[in-house]
Amino acid sequence: MRIVVKVGTSTLAHPSGLLNIRHTEALVKVWSDIKNAGHELIVVSSAATGLGVGKLQIQKPKDITTKQAAAAVGQCELMYTYDHLFGQYNHTVAQMLLTWEDFDHENRLRNLRSTLERLLQLGAIPIINENDPIAIEEYSLGDNDTLAALVAQCIHADLVVLLSDIDGLYTADPHSDPHARLIPVVEEITPEIERLAGGAGSSLGTGGMLTKVVAAKRATSAGVDMIIANGAHAEVLYDILEGKPVGTRFIGKKEGFQ
Repeated sequence: MRIVVKVGTSTLAHPSGLLNIRHTEALVKVWSDIKNAGHELIVVSSAATGLGVGKLQIQKPKDITTKQAAAAVGQCELMYTYDHLFGQYNHTVAQMLLTWEDFDHENRLRNLRSTLERLLQLGAIPIINENDPIAIEEYSLGDNDTLAALVAQCIHADLVVLLSDIDGLYTADPHSDPHARLIPVVEEITPEIERLAGGAGSSLGTGGMLTKVVAAKRATSAGVDMIIANGAHAEVLYDILEGKPVGTRFIGKKEGFQ
């Protein structure tokens, strides 16, 4: 399978912004094993800004310039960590920093697709993030959930997995409603599903769930299944690849696959 895995800041870093070494090592070990099993892997990784804040030993910045500076520092830290950890399992990583323009212009999108395809052919693991140090609001992707869906669409992935700090999409806010139930499968993203995620007219959404459902709409419209799962345990990816019910799976519209 060709798999795009997105991992968020809360999964990779401590609240201080410093790297959660134990958990990151566990994730890389599982990802390396999945690669060894013959799957193609693309990692969309957040945490650059948070790691930069920790590295610079500053308070979480409020102004855009300091955020971008922290992202520039943190991206070095992030790639150094991935290169070191994946290298222990004899895997090579490649860094790709993208903006909305890379998907919005035909020539740039074609070049992006060609580079990703060649990296996969060469056995490398692309590590992708938004180019935060230079991205301006007009061309910002806004979140890496969207970026993961765009990458999956670009390279015709088989599956997108969003590793988050929540188990999936619920019938209500699980933090406030004890009767909230996990929705295991979403066949179609209806207005009701969007409301559950925190869309218009709803206060149920938590943990950035709306951005994940919007990303799912993009991925599934391109024929790609997407799963939202809790990234607290790295081994969850084994369960997913073995077909076990994990988190919430959004079913891709195969007739819409291009």
